[in-house]
Amino acid sequence: MLTAVLSSGAALLLVYAALHDLAARTVPNWLPLVLLVFGLCARLADHNLLSGLAVAAAAFFVLFIVWLLGAMGGGDVKLWAATVLLVPPLLQPELAFFFHVFIFGGILAVVYLALGFVVRKPRGRKAGGLVWRLLRAEAWRISRRAPLPYACAIAGGAIVTLLPLSFQR
Repeated sequence: MLTAVLSSGAALLLVYAALHDLAARTVPNWLPLVLLVFGLCARLADHNLLSGLAVAAAAFFVLFIVWLLGAMGGGDVKLWAATVLLVPPLLQPELAFFFHVFIFGGILAVVYLALGFVVRKPRGRKAGGLVWRLLRAEAWRISRRAPLPYACAIAGGAIVTLLPLSFQR
């Protein structure tokens, strides 16, 4: 029951992270910290804290190198590493999580590449509501081939992996 509550709360936080990354191309620093606390609680509940921390630390190390190479943002690294702790430290769920993130990331990349052929850079500044401004900002990012909001892929992969695991039993 506790794992289901933690996973549901984490899913909501991950959706928030994805939306924030889509709007601002940042992940708030407090968010991976809260997810890390959720992961610590989940691993304490299933008595897998040490192995969970080992997997999360290994993931952070690899992702940190990817960040050093400039292929991923720092917020995405923190979010992904914190989310790894939420996944039970068993081979199948961990591999499924990484696979899901890569699949969602690939779909995201293909969509953005395709939109790059269709969407043109917005001209002039026009008034509008929040949604209109977000769409214009995203059109500008697409036209400039700006970095992808990879928190969307991390959130999608985590939700697809965690929620079925949480409601088994």
